[in-house]
Amino acid sequence: MIRMITIVGARPQFIKAAAISRAIRSRFAHDIREIIVHTGQHYDPGMSNVFFEELDIPKENYNLNAGSGSHAVQTAAMLVGIEQILEIEKPHVLLLYGDTNSTLAGAVAASKLHIPIIHIEGGVRSYHKDYPEEVNRLLCDHLSTLVFVPTRSGVESLYKEGFPSDNPGPYHADNPRVYHCGDIMYDNSLYFASIAREKSPILRALGIEGKRFGLVTMHRPNNVDDPKVLGQLFGGFSTLARENNLMLVIPLHPRTAKALESGVDPVIREELKNNALIRIIPAVSFLEIINLETHAEIVFTDSGGVQKEAYYFKKPCVILLEKTPWGELVESGSAILAGSDPARIKHAFHELMAKAGRLQFPDIFGDGKAAYFICEKILENFKPA
Repeated sequence: MIRMITIVGARPQFIKAAAISRAIRSRFAHDIREIIVHTGQHYDPGMSNVFFEELDIPKENYNLNAGSGSHAVQTAAMLVGIEQILEIEKPHVLLLYGDTNSTLAGAVAASKLHIPIIHIEGGVRSYHKDYPEEVNRLLCDHLSTLVFVPTRSGVESLYKEGFPSDNPGPYHADNPRVYHCGDIMYDNSLYFASIAREKSPILRALGIEGKRFGLVTMHRPNNVDDPKVLGQLFGGFSTLARENNLMLVIPLHPRTAKALESGVDPVIREELKNNALIRIIPAVSFLEIINLETHAEIVFTDSGGVQKEAYYFKKPCVILLEKTPWGELVESGSAILAGSDPARIKHAFHELMAKAGRLQFPDIFGDGKAAYFICEKILENFKPA
């Protein structure tokens, strides 16, 4: 049996881990023993524990409780903790997701101990190293033994960076294997969409069943850490809502809520309070965000995961970034990059609404069975003799 340590620490990783854990339970329980390490990067219960409960992810075996701090402080704490666990458990492989500091810490710790790394959601590139996530992706991919890539363009990016194509095994960090597998987030969106409709009462609780609304999520440091930028975003959304008689539901990431209360101009806060079309609510669970996404008329977000979820549910999306690692969304015409400029956001909104019935959503994220494919390849490459 393969002993596999899985590292999770942030919302997107909990969701991705649900797909792999579900696949292991249903088809690979006798072949793969999964040991889950929660770094504690997201330590707020609304961003962590609820996802384990709601998505039926097995309880973590270890929790490092790393908490917040600068990139260096947070990553260092996780690096020390992960190394200790690797030395205790001696896994055959380490499984990592995405591009967070948890991902980076896991990759560095495992590579130093010569433990093969499996990176899910590899090959994703914005080609913008000002984003810490881009640095984490690059380093993790180049330390990995197996790289599972959600899109064809991601595979091409890795080939351009020198990864071999169709190379024979055995595979290791100096002879990695790239697999185009589709997106496990798509697996989850298909699986949980119907469950969300049945179990999430959020539309009724907010009084928006059957009503037009847009969904807004913001959490990136370049959008929420500068009070002026955050203020102009909230002010722009308040104006957009009034001008278009469109309700905007804005679940607040804890980071954003703190910044709004402590830094944004009181005049803007008062405007938000007095605008009946702005519905600011606490952070929501995965089932709740899925329910909101499937019923929203349009999505505004700086989240890579929410960008893709909007696409899965065939919703137009205004991306609150200057660049996105999911360039396919923009190329399809269903999403527009607008940064944090209210004028650009407004223009993108009107452009997308004008062609809403004619938007195209090509099949670029696989068949919804990526988790099974990944588990099969893990077994194929690492099953003990």
